Amino acid sequence: MAKLAPTSIKYIVKGRIKAKGVIEKPDVIGAVFGQTEGLLGSDLDLRELQQAGKIGRIEVKITSKDGTSEGEITIPSALDAAETSLIAATLETIERIGPCAAKIVLEMVEDTRSEKRKYVVDKARDILKGLMDTGESVSEISESIKESVRTHEISTYKGMPCGPDMEDSEEVIIVEGRADILNLLRYSIRNTVALEGTSIPQAIVDLTKEKVSTLFVDGDRGGQLISKELFQKGEVDFVATAPEGKEVEDLTKKEVFTSLRSKLSAEQYKTSMSKQFRERKKPQAEKFERSFKSTTKVSAADKERFKKTLEELVGTRAACIYSAENELLGKVPVTELQNVLKTMENPHTIIFDGKVDFRLNSLAKRKGVKFLIGMERENFNSSIAILSRKDLE
Repeated sequence: MAKLAPTSIKYIVKGRIKAKGVIEKPDVIGAVFGQTEGLLGSDLDLRELQQAGKIGRIEVKITSKDGTSEGEITIPSALDAAETSLIAATLETIERIGPCAAKIVLEMVEDTRSEKRKYVVDKARDILKGLMDTGESVSEISESIKESVRTHEISTYKGMPCGPDMEDSEEVIIVEGRADILNLLRYSIRNTVALEGTSIPQAIVDLTKEKVSTLFVDGDRGGQLISKELFQKGEVDFVATAPEGKEVEDLTKKEVFTSLRSKLSAEQYKTSMSKQFRERKKPQAEKFERSFKSTTKVSAADKERFKKTLEELVGTRAACIYSAENELLGKVPVTELQNVLKTMENPHTIIFDGKVDFRLNSLAKRKGVKFLIGMERENFNSSIAILSRKDLE
């Protein structure tokens, strides 16, 4: 007799047995084979099907009580749905089991694959949900690839980041940092070079004398200060400014090209700045100064720690740089602070014996510094929490 592998079972026929008298398992199996023989022809003869491995082992459970017997019969099938239905229907033709009148009532034909289907559907749903939650869209993948290419396109010119076409172009756009170059590359502006710091390198000064130069600065006071210094050292031809309060690295394509189209000649820019300065009235200036005081809340514990460290640094002309976990990353002379800061990873707090000026603030902002504490401070707006000795009293 061929055996039916569990993995081959498609359906399970289940029936309920009732007999008027005491019967046993062999009586039931004998009745099933005997009374269904030839009923559906040789192709669906139970003995032949079982030998061919199309019908599995018939299971019977019988209990007898008070002269009657009840139980259940189970027949596993590897036949198709139609053939299995015929086999199931033949069970209800049985009228006697052993010496007793009996009846088999079909309870159900269970599709064993339905549970597998349910599992597959549920599992597929979970997999799809995971893919939808964590997977990147085509546009995100495309942008990621483009971003990687743009990053590798950034070259260097005498130690400064620059766009791939800067050296070959007759015109150059001077920006403040590497992030500005990356943003302009998004919009196919490739003739850029970055100051990458707070002081104007001599190489930039030389470039302004060799090429038609446009200074493209952030729309804040820092941009004005950089413009002023470059005017003193170099020969800038034009100045483009980001919208007020915005940085070049965050501009959209429309904002970038609008700013560049609206650039002013160096003389026009100087005149514009002079006019703004003359129009300032004293009450307005006082209001402006007050508005730049830090509004960042500092915990009492941090304030006490900053104050203690600052007191220890009085007269030392030194600077302490801390991590976010308040670990001392380094203690350096104030004269070397900016150079050292450029090389550090994830500085969080800087406390030093000196005055916080815009140049140091600009560099600290680019390095991700959160707190900048000095003996004194200049008045300017900043996303960094800037505190002076007076603020800590």
